[in-house]
Amino acid sequence: MADIIKELEDRGYIEQLTHEEEIRKLFQKESVSFYIGIDPTADSMHIGHFVALMFASRLQKAGHRPIILMGGGTATIGDPSGRTDMRQMLTREQLDANVASIKRQAERFVSFEGENAAIIVNNADWLLDLKYIDFMRDIGSQFTVSRMLAQECYKNRLETGLTFFEMGYLLLQSYDFLYLHDKYNCKLQIGGNDQWSNIIGGVELIRKMKAEEAYGLTFKLLTTADGKKMGKTAKGALWLNPERTSPYEFYQYWRNIGDTEVEKVLRLLTYLPMDEVKRLSSLKDAEINEAKKVAAYEITKLIHGEEEAKKAEEAAGALFGGSKNTDNMPTTPLSSKDISILDAMLEAELVSSKGQAKDLINQGGISLNDVKVTDIKYMLSEEDFKEGYAIIQKGKKVFHKLI
Repeated sequence: MADIIKELEDRGYIEQLTHEEEIRKLFQKESVSFYIGIDPTADSMHIGHFVALMFASRLQKAGHRPIILMGGGTATIGDPSGRTDMRQMLTREQLDANVASIKRQAERFVSFEGENAAIIVNNADWLLDLKYIDFMRDIGSQFTVSRMLAQECYKNRLETGLTFFEMGYLLLQSYDFLYLHDKYNCKLQIGGNDQWSNIIGGVELIRKMKAEEAYGLTFKLLTTADGKKMGKTAKGALWLNPERTSPYEFYQYWRNIGDTEVEKVLRLLTYLPMDEVKRLSSLKDAEINEAKKVAAYEITKLIHGEEEAKKAEEAAGALFGGSKNTDNMPTTPLSSKDISILDAMLEAELVSSKGQAKDLINQGGISLNDVKVTDIKYMLSEEDFKEGYAIIQKGKKVFHKLI
């Protein structure tokens, strides 16, 4: 079989492996069943999940079988990794609705047909009926509290407060791996590098209780040059659901990434061959914008389809070319035409606060109908809507239609 691990390394996906040489040999000799977990804490996945789906897609294309695990059970707790506080608890009905929505999204990126057809499972099916005493005797006895507290995701929470409820997350996720190993011969769990502790827990549980092979692998998180997670906008996360983040906004996000982020994005989030990735990434100065356009189009096409990607590309091109075609521009119906520029920016979700709006205006970063806004007390009026709408521009590349 093809050396998929080397291919993934070449594209910059792989962060850590639990048993590197064993994993390399395993993938070269047989088809491997592997799983990724997605906790349905919202009704849509965001761009961070897309990295996992691209990883799974590449493994499947190389002949391996993905198991997409919906965390309908574990999401009742919430993963404490990377958190400074406890996650909001969701009702059973909310979780079920979120699971159904995310399933529809996941089905676009992995195939559910053929010899290595993907499957979707929900850990609520086996976790919700567990008997506490039996579970703690069989599974809880395999973990030591001192070992758990040494892990960063728990250690960082000791001063601010860590509930016993949250500490159970590691046990449940580890049990998920054991369950999938026994039922589907799943030998590998993959996840972002913030999942390393949880993944090791499952690997060690299987090896200890079953004396059988189990492995873990983490992929790199999508981060900016300064180490912050990519996919954060004024509205929050960059969602895959077009009702949460429109295809145009989605396209514009990738069109506006930093020059140093182009290569990483092309490597991780597109199927472009590496020769083309390297060619585009090597462009300098103004030419790098062409690479950003390619990245924006390719990623939007994968998420929203070719038709929506073309619409977003054409809308962006029309705006930068001076055209007044605003058909595909993000649009906000205002509560009133007689509204302050600050409130209009808030309603359009171009900013997260009036303070941020004031700073942008004072820095010369806001225009209304091609005229720079200089007065933070400016009030919109009928004059601003002569064509039935007004165009507000943030910086050089963010446009929004107000009606």
